[in-house]
Amino acid sequence: MSITVSDITKSFGRQKALSGVSFSIEKGEIVGFLGPNGAGKSTMMRILTTYYRPESGKARVNGFDVLNQQKEVQRSIGYLPENNPLYLEMYVREYLIFNARAYKVPKSRIAQVIEQTGLTPEARKKIGALSKGYRQRVGLAAALLHEPDVLILDEPTTGLDPNQLIEIRKLIREIGKEKTILLSTHIMKEVEAVCDRVIIINKGEIVADKKLEDLREAKEQIIEVEFDYRVEEVLLQQLPHVSHVKNSGGFVYEITFNTAKDMRPVVFDFAHDNTLKTLQLSRKNKNLESLFTELTTSSVLPKQ
Repeated sequence: MSITVSDITKSFGRQKALSGVSFSIEKGEIVGFLGPNGAGKSTMMRILTTYYRPESGKARVNGFDVLNQQKEVQRSIGYLPENNPLYLEMYVREYLIFNARAYKVPKSRIAQVIEQTGLTPEARKKIGALSKGYRQRVGLAAALLHEPDVLILDEPTTGLDPNQLIEIRKLIREIGKEKTILLSTHIMKEVEAVCDRVIIINKGEIVADKKLEDLREAKEQIIEVEFDYRVEEVLLQQLPHVSHVKNSGGFVYEITFNTAKDMRPVVFDFAHDNTLKTLQLSRKNKNLESLFTELTTSSVLPKQ
C-alpha cells in the first residue's frame, strides 16, 4: 500500500476535525478525496504530509510512519496545497532551481519537470505574469522535482477556467500513470474526470469508499416525484426496495431504490392509492453527485 490510515483522530479545541478515519490506497491509484467545506479533507492531508500530528491512530506513507519517520515521509510525497504558495517575483526556472537546491536534486531534473508539466513556453517568464492554470503547473512541477512516489493535491483546480480545467485534469491523469495520487476536492465532476476511486468524508468521518467503475454500474436509481400535498417520509419508506427518502423542499421528494427495475409505476400507484396527484415524476440513475448529496445532507432519512 502507498498510503494506510488507521483510526486517525484530530481535534482543534472542542471542534473534532477527524473522528476514527481509516482508509488505504494502493500504488498507482488516483483517488478523489471528496467532501463539503469543513469536512476534514485538508486536515487529513496535512497529517499525511506530517504538518499536523494526529491525536490518535496511525498513518503510513510508502511504509513510513508519519509520526516517527517524518523525513522519510516528506521525501516520499509531492504536495500541492490549496493556496499554492509561489514567489510571484521569481522566474519559473529560477523558482524551480530554488526548490531543487532545497531537495538536493540535480539541475537536470528541472528541465524534465518543465517538459513534463508543459511549462516550456513559460519557463523564462515571471510567475506573477502567468495565468492561474500555469501557476498550478508550476506548483505541480515543484511537487514532482524530487520524484516522489505519492502526490497529494489539495483542490488543484480551484479558480481555473474551463480550458485550464481540461489541461490540468489531463496533466494529473498523465502523472497518475506513474504515481499514486490523493486528490482533495469538493467538485464531483473533478473526481469523475480524473479518479479511479472516491472516498467521501463528512463531518470528520468516512461515509463512502467506492470505485468509480462500480458506481457507474450501480443498479440504484432515484425517483424524483412532486405531489400536490405533503407526505410523511415514513410512508414512502414502506415502498419496496427503498433505501433512502429525502424531502427536497415543498412537496418534492427524492426516493432512492436498490433495484434496476423502473420504480416510477410503483410511485404512481402509491399516489393513486393515497388520493394524491402526481405533478412530476422522473427517474435518474445513481451517480456520484446523488451519492454525495445523499451522504452529506442531514435531511436524508435511512429506511427504518
